[in-house]
Amino acid sequence: MRTALTDLVGVRHPVVQTGMGWVAGPRLVSATAEAGGLGILASATMTYAELEAAIKETRSRTAEPFGVNLRADAHDAPERIDLLIREHVKVASFALAPKPDMIAKLNDAGVVVIPSIGAARHAEKVAKWGAHAVIVQGGEGGGHTGGVATTLLLPSVLDAVDIPVIAAGGFFDGRGLAAALAYGAAGIAMGTRFLLTQESTVPDAVKHAYLQRDLNGTVVTTRVDGLPHRVLRSDLVEHLEKSGRISSLARAVTNAARFRRHTGLGWRAMIREGLAMKHGKDLTWSQVIMAANTPMLLRAGLVEGRTDAGVLASGQVAGLLGDLPTCADLIEGIVKDAEAAIDRLRAVR
Repeated sequence: MRTALTDLVGVRHPVVQTGMGWVAGPRLVSATAEAGGLGILASATMTYAELEAAIKETRSRTAEPFGVNLRADAHDAPERIDLLIREHVKVASFALAPKPDMIAKLNDAGVVVIPSIGAARHAEKVAKWGAHAVIVQGGEGGGHTGGVATTLLLPSVLDAVDIPVIAAGGFFDGRGLAAALAYGAAGIAMGTRFLLTQESTVPDAVKHAYLQRDLNGTVVTTRVDGLPHRVLRSDLVEHLEKSGRISSLARAVTNAARFRRHTGLGWRAMIREGLAMKHGKDLTWSQVIMAANTPMLLRAGLVEGRTDAGVLASGQVAGLLGDLPTCADLIEGIVKDAEAAIDRLRAVR
């Protein structure tokens, strides 16, 4: 299945596995790449040394193209960009809009730049700066998300830019891929669907917690880090929703200290990143402090398997999933079903 995305990146199928923190490691990314999709390593929860090792391990597992997701506001973002260039990583994706000089440097080195955006005006901005493509996630998606559904957000972005647009938020099967292509997208990106695969390193007990949900099994809360965040409903999330502002901030400060110890970041580096976040998103200081809450709460659930003490980011599609396929079976099935859906449309015409 050939689209502008497959031509741009050099993969066989227009299917992207997103860079989920604590989830998208070498095993999942290489399995996605071997299956013909674009796998993206999640580096926001890695130290520089861990990222370097993850890139080398991924390359030892596959010769296919893959990507790395970066935080544009990270204190060592320039060094990480140099690492991607030096290691000949094919794609650099960004959760926040990278600066024009970052895009230019990656572009000059032949690295494909694909930021994730949440509004047409953001897509216009990064396209003007030289981004090669964008991922647009509607409100159905997991993790940090907006309030506009993919069915409305996607066409608004497609009308705004001429670069390839990858649709995310609410996709899990071939019908969704066919629908995205019908809109004019160049492919789809999925997080929760890839989290629930055999190659995902998320503990089995946590995977089954996802599979037991219905379509009302997720909730968008601002009590994790001060920003809208779609997660699985749980006793912890309900407790966070009921917690007072003081107790929430106290918990955030504690988890910020834990994250600092885990990553080796000094307090000055964390403050610099906080300042960058505050400026880039116009956040209050309480929101910046709460943002440090997220990585450790996600780690507790997605790595340690503590559904009682962790937060589990999830798209609404969790309520429609009931199996744990391999990445190869997943992508092959999606492409096959998408082709069948397209054939049905041809018959209608």
